[in-house]
Amino acid sequence: MQKKRLFIVSNRLPITIEQKENGFSSRPSSGGLVSAITGYFEKGGREVFSETFWAGVPGCTEKTWAIAMNSLAGSPYGYLPIFLNWKKYELYYNGFSNSVLWPLFHYFPSFVDYNSSYYDAWLDVNTIFADKLAPQLRKDDVVWIHDYHLLPLAGLLRKRVPTLTIGFFLHIPFPSYELFRLIPKTWQRSILSGMLGSDLIGFHTIDYATHFLASVEEVLQIEHDGQLIWWENRQVKADAFPIGIDFEKYNHAGEQPGVKTIREQYLGLKGTRKLIFSVDRLDYTKGVANRLKGYEQFLTSFPEYKEKVIFVLVIVPSRDVIIKYAERKKIIDEAVGNINSRLGTVVWQPIIYKYGHLSFEELMALYTACDLALITPLRDGMNLVSKEFVASRKDGRGALVLSEMAGAARELTEALLVNPNDIGEMAASIKTGLEMPEDIQHERLAEMQDRIRRYDVFVWAADFFRELTAVKEEQLEFEIKFLDAVTRVELLDAYAHAGRRMLLLDHDGTLVPFTKFPGAAVPTPEILETLRAIAENPLNEVYIVSGRDSRTLEKWFGGIPVGLIAEHGAKVRHRDGIWETTLIPPAEDWKTKMEKIMQGYVDKCPHTFIERKDFSIAWHYRNADLGDGAVRARELYDDLVRPANRLSLNVLDGHKVIEVRLKGINKGAAISRIIATANFDFVLCIGDDETDEDMFKRLATRPDAFTIKVGNEASFAKYNLHNPAMVQALLQTVSSYAPSPPSSGEEA
Repeated sequence: MQKKRLFIVSNRLPITIEQKENGFSSRPSSGGLVSAITGYFEKGGREVFSETFWAGVPGCTEKTWAIAMNSLAGSPYGYLPIFLNWKKYELYYNGFSNSVLWPLFHYFPSFVDYNSSYYDAWLDVNTIFADKLAPQLRKDDVVWIHDYHLLPLAGLLRKRVPTLTIGFFLHIPFPSYELFRLIPKTWQRSILSGMLGSDLIGFHTIDYATHFLASVEEVLQIEHDGQLIWWENRQVKADAFPIGIDFEKYNHAGEQPGVKTIREQYLGLKGTRKLIFSVDRLDYTKGVANRLKGYEQFLTSFPEYKEKVIFVLVIVPSRDVIIKYAERKKIIDEAVGNINSRLGTVVWQPIIYKYGHLSFEELMALYTACDLALITPLRDGMNLVSKEFVASRKDGRGALVLSEMAGAARELTEALLVNPNDIGEMAASIKTGLEMPEDIQHERLAEMQDRIRRYDVFVWAADFFRELTAVKEEQLEFEIKFLDAVTRVELLDAYAHAGRRMLLLDHDGTLVPFTKFPGAAVPTPEILETLRAIAENPLNEVYIVSGRDSRTLEKWFGGIPVGLIAEHGAKVRHRDGIWETTLIPPAEDWKTKMEKIMQGYVDKCPHTFIERKDFSIAWHYRNADLGDGAVRARELYDDLVRPANRLSLNVLDGHKVIEVRLKGINKGAAISRIIATANFDFVLCIGDDETDEDMFKRLATRPDAFTIKVGNEASFAKYNLHNPAMVQALLQTVSSYAPSPPSSGEEA
């Protein structure tokens, strides 16, 4: 298989340009994303793709970039810098990305600044990304987009280069629909439709994927089948891929001479006391204020630990130009000062606090010197610090207190999991961790290490690409089933050479789109004329096979020479004939009993209604709230099955309808009786829902039958068409099709 090119796209490029005395130099940027992807390519990922490019904002001027390019020789990537106006970047980054999306997606809705200029700039910047990238892309390239800054980019790229393979990964939580719906509807649709431009959408946990799918259902009114969504004639998948770390790097780091030296200094500072360690970026989502309260309560609830424990707290500067972040720093500074002044002594300071960056060696020394890592974010997409700590403890010692609100809690289940808002639980867990026997520490760490060793960052990236390839292959296989140009020619050729033809056509969802109210789904004059033209051909028999009642079908199609099959086969009217039925309804008034059950669901589920027919009764929920309607439909189906069985009735779960009908009625049985009346050598059968599957099954073994399912669902039909408009186009072609005259050697 020919290798493809990969384009990685993120907010920032993975390098930092620095000015030196004699010019500019570059170094790899810090951060989990850069480390993860770079590690993947260093461990063999580079062999998967023919070339790899990285697009993002460089963090310097275009002039500086041009000068610094010489220092990029030997880089594993080709770089595509996206240069932006500084003011627009501020509105996009500190505005919409970090003052709207970040707080909302982390469950801080009161922190959101609903400023429309932020949204406009965010969309403009994503459009700039798309415009810069599109000319560089080929139709079979792979694009991997990262994080919340670029949520609409996949959709924008899909419009410019439709055949791309696009993966998207969200590195923060996706909120529940109840939170997501707080932002303006236009923003909601832009975010979701943009994400659905991808072929595969990755999240850290299945919870986040579930929240996304629920929002897609509610906002875009699109149902999903498990983790699969059908969007703009493509199958899109949402799945969980918990990002890992370079386990071996952190597991062996404690043996490095530089780490050993610094660790000895920390151990000397610690002495015989216990050492607790926390490191976090400055962010209100990290729960540092609550963590300090938990530590304070630990000291007051268990005074025997005073002067016997040290808490090293490191806060890494981040986004402190945003007001909420600056406020958070002030809160932390004051809380640390209060605890140290109230609980400390001349010879003991409860908290050693640093606001600044740590080198890798300092970080590893603290990981491997501490007795307990205290990591309690209020909400975190994953939290790699917890995984780094676990991996670093090659000695099998140390305890981890971890927030259950971190994505990592799903994997690190042997940690002491706490609710970060429960100060008492946090204080008690600190004590439990410090007093945990060494054999239990070793046992718990071993379990967690084994898990994160197996699903490390390399497996994470490889797993994502493997799934992305599989999704794309499934799309291509699925597309083959759709009625393409070649199959269309075969169908028309078979039609032209047939001596006796049968056309079996469903109505709702096939000849006409579904409407809000059933009575509005009237066939258009154009479709009636098309059907008339086909039916007036003496070689053709045309039947409308519908769930509609006979009076409605007679009203709509009585003026053209077609046969009519009503209520899924309960009643039949042949061309120019009268309505016939051989069914004898049960003596009991079964419809009244079924209607009573259905009425309870009409009362419980707004915008649903009941339709009574001669041989069936139906509860429609096409106008109901998507989620509520689906739930109530399942409940009603279950409530109807038992009483229906006692009365020899069938319960049918159709397209936005639950219908109860007499047993023995189905479209398959009805068309079997009709087809048996003549030797047809061409059959065209088109339908859209579960009731039409009975026809497709009956025709499955006939080589002269072309069966077509309208929509994107799996079916017993041989082919699919996307929508009723395409059905109408096909029938118009059939109605006017004039085959080539037979050659002199053929019979006329």
